Parts: sequence; C-alpha cells; structure tokens
Amino acid sequence: MAKQVQIKYTQLFIDNEFVDAVSGRKFPTLNPTSGKVIAEISEGDKADVDKAVNAAKRAFDRNSEWRKMHPYTRGQLMNKFADLVTRDLDYIATLETLDNGKTYASAVEDIQASICTLRYYAGWCDKIHGDTIPTGHTSVTLTRKEPVGVVGQIIPWNYPFMMLVWKWGPALATGCTLILKPAEQTPLSALYAAALAKEAGFPAGVINVIPGYGPTAGAAIAEHPEIQKVAFTGSTEVGRIIMAACAKSNLKRVSLELGGKSPLVIFDDVDVKEAAEIAHNAIFANHGQNCCAGSRTFVHSKIYDEFVKRAKQLALNRKVGDPFDKKTDQGPQIDDEMLNKIIDLINSGKQQGAVVQAGGNREGSVGYFVQPTVFSNVTDDMRIAKEEIFGPVQSILKFDTMDEVIERANRTNYGLASGVITRDINKALEFAQAVEAGSVWVNCYDAITPQTPFGGYKESGIGRELGEEGLKGYLEIKTVSINIAKKN
Repeated sequence: MAKQVQIKYTQLFIDNEFVDAVSGRKFPTLNPTSGKVIAEISEGDKADVDKAVNAAKRAFDRNSEWRKMHPYTRGQLMNKFADLVTRDLDYIATLETLDNGKTYASAVEDIQASICTLRYYAGWCDKIHGDTIPTGHTSVTLTRKEPVGVVGQIIPWNYPFMMLVWKWGPALATGCTLILKPAEQTPLSALYAAALAKEAGFPAGVINVIPGYGPTAGAAIAEHPEIQKVAFTGSTEVGRIIMAACAKSNLKRVSLELGGKSPLVIFDDVDVKEAAEIAHNAIFANHGQNCCAGSRTFVHSKIYDEFVKRAKQLALNRKVGDPFDKKTDQGPQIDDEMLNKIIDLINSGKQQGAVVQAGGNREGSVGYFVQPTVFSNVTDDMRIAKEEIFGPVQSILKFDTMDEVIERANRTNYGLASGVITRDINKALEFAQAVEAGSVWVNCYDAITPQTPFGGYKESGIGRELGEEGLKGYLEIKTVSINIAKKN
C-alpha cells in the first residue's frame, strides 16, 4: 500500500520564497497507480517566468553574493545540499514513487545516484580554469571560463529528481543562476529540492522552480530574451519547438537530450541466459520509460529461438502492481495519454504480424498499468521497430551478419545509445566504432555514471550531460590578450 506522506510544497519557488502563481491558477498532479489527485500545484506561466528571471538576474549581478562567492564555498554549498538530500532520501523517494509510479526501490536508487552526481559537480567548482596561449614574446594571452548567465532548464517526468540534478549540477558548479520547469506530471520532488536548496544556504534568486505546462511556462523560458541558455530533456518533437524558440528570441544556446530507439545487438557466442537478462533490464527498467532503453533487441539467428523463450519467461515472471510493494517489479505508466500511446503501438505490432510472446494488453482497469510485453518476428518496417514506445515492450529482431546488423542498427533518425553482447572483443570494437550512438555499452546496459558524458547523435540531441563535457554548455570562453610594453 502507498505510504502516507505529507505534501509540504505546492507553490512556485522564486527568489528563495514559495509563492502563488500570478494568475492564481492551479493544476492537479495525479497518482498514476490510482489516477487520483495527489495535490493541486500552482501553475506558472510567462508572468511567473518573468519574475523568476528578474530574481535570477539579480543573483547573477557581478557584485552579488553568488558571483563574489569563492568557488570552493560554492562547492561546499552543493555538498551541503547533497547532505540534505541524503538526510531526506526516504521522503524524496516516496514523493517520487507517489507522483511518478516507479517502484520505491527504483526511486531510492535514483536519489542515491543523484547524490553522487551532486558531489561530483561540487568537486568541479574550483577546478574550472582557462589556459595561457603563446602568441609571441611581446604579448601574453590567456583564456577565462565564465558562467553563461541565467539559464532555463526543462526536465521530463521519467526521472524527475535525477534529471533535476543532472541540470542543477553543472549550472551551479559553473556559477550560473537558473529557472527550472519540472514536468507537469511530476512537480513534487523538484519543489522539495527547492526547499532543500534554501535550507542549504543558496542565495536568493540562484535557484527558481516554476511548475507549469510546456506551451505556457516552457515556452516562456525558451522565448525569454534574458535567458542565455536552455537545457531540455524530453521528446524530439518538443526539442524542435524549443530550438526554434531559442533561435527566434535571442539566439540563446541550447542543449537537448531527446528520444531514442536504441539497438542492443546479441551475437551467437554468448551465454543466452545472461544475455536475455541484460536485454530484459535494458528495455523494462523504469517501466520502459527510458530515453536510452534498448528497445530494438537484435538477436543472431543461431540463438534466436532460445533467446525468445528466455525473454518470454522473464517478462511473464515480472510482477506488476503497487510500486510501494517490495515484491513489485513494475508500477504504472505515467498517465492516461502514455498508456493509450503504448497500447496503440502494441496493437500495431499485432496488426503488422509480430508475434506476442508475453503480455500485449493493459493490466487491470485502475491506474495506468501495462503488461510486460514481448514481441518476436519483428521486422524493421513495423511501427514497434521504428517509433519510440516509451513503455514495457520488447521487440526482438533476427540478424545474421555484422555488416547487416550495423546497417540496420543505424537505419534510424535517433542515435542516443546502443549495446552489444559478445565474447569476441573484435566484434565488440567493430560494432562500437560503427554504430551511430552517443553511448555504446558492451556486455552491459545503462552503464551511466556522473563522470561519463551522456547524449546523442542525430535527432537524439545536441551537446552532452554529465562528466566534464556537461560543464561546457554553461560556460563562455573569454580570450584576454595583453601587450607587454617595452621599457624606454
């Protein structure tokens, strides 16, 4: 049964204060397990974004407390924030499960990973430095790396707290100030994070959180002439809209982490049982609501039938139900819209001739649950092999040769992630070099850590998050050239 939990914050967070939206409007956030309202949340729009930008501009003024703060002290603030997240880990994970539907155990893992990311970026604060460049004996040239300024950040609902930290970490480490819009489906953990940031001691205006809808609050961020960068994680469709708005307004820089249809290729030299488990987790983790999910499982024809049998059994063994129950492997999908999209794509797979090995239907009638579904006999032209499903649906395709599977793996507009399972290092390296994807996981999947860059090729995005690469989008490089005057 769901835990009883007090919802402490439902207003916007601007200039270190919780405030109602200028319009006074509110919107409901729902529990996807039941479809019932958890709380009414203040609905931000352009007027509220304007207020937040003004607060963030004041905080970024060159004489402000934040700008004059020693980088080491900024890192200490970030570590203090991480300490508070650690203190309240159970509460934050409970909010996450209540609002998102992911299992409580999965939510705990997300928060633990977020703490690691915060501490990683806290360590960068006093290590961001420029270079000296030789330009001749009569001059000295150096570069400075400076924060880009006020940044807007728009995050998705599938990893609400983790995506917040992926955005806040590099922005705060570089000294930017920020306005974050959480997904309207999952605002609760972001508002609690704002309260912890204030408790940690971040100056007023450095961090602002504006819940609301994409076409209003999100658009106001993307179009704002005094926001210097937008970081967005979400669908490719919305990424196009944001990039256009950024260009039309003030040509603000943009980083995008978008959709995927990632291939996981399994050769015939593997332990089929182990490979099936890796592939199962690659697609079913987080209920399939994962931008880098291994959603095209390519299996060598020699082991195809045995693999399908094992994949079917793993899906049948998967327990769907209350995400607070320790025995549950899979909770609900995020909302009714996503449930209907997933069911529509499952039905398309049936209609186009794929074979349902497991699942294939909605689970129950209350909440947004989908049966773990496995399709065999999937071909490249089927919708389930081309479109991002964002649900618990494994599509298993057959291949024969390396050249063939590389060509098929790359035959997509996406390029976020990929995987290969083989005991042959030459096969692994050949695939890793040839696949068009930002991440390649060999004999594993979803191997993401704070220090490893993450992002996509092609329509899966622009720029990288995490690692040192994740800092670059929040920095300007200034070249300073000094002429050395000769003595008379």
